[in-house]
Amino acid sequence: MLVNGKYAAWFRTPLGEGTGTIILRDGNVSGTDTVMAYSGSYRQDGDDFSAEIAVTRHSAGQLSVFGIDDVDIALTGKSTGLTASCRGRSKQPPGMAFDATIIRMAD
Repeated sequence: MLVNGKYAAWFRTPLGEGTGTIILRDGNVSGTDTVMAYSGSYRQDGDDFSAEIAVTRHSAGQLSVFGIDDVDIALTGKSTGLTASCRGRSKQPPGMAFDATIIRMAD
């Protein structure tokens, strides 16, 4: 089960990979990396979870792993306590695969 807190995130698409941090708090997701910001919500059912996340550019810099600046992603995954893995697809560009691993950071 995902617990409230800060997580390191590693994410991948066919165009590339990146890292960032996310905060999970009572069903809400927020986070950032060097050029993109993330916001959305998640739902849990035991160790299974799903999320809807909007990704938007906050600073000039490298191309996003989606190849465009504003993307909505839907994902599902499984938590193993301090880590979780998930897969999903973007709505723009349509159907681009997305994988991520998150690891809980110490408080």
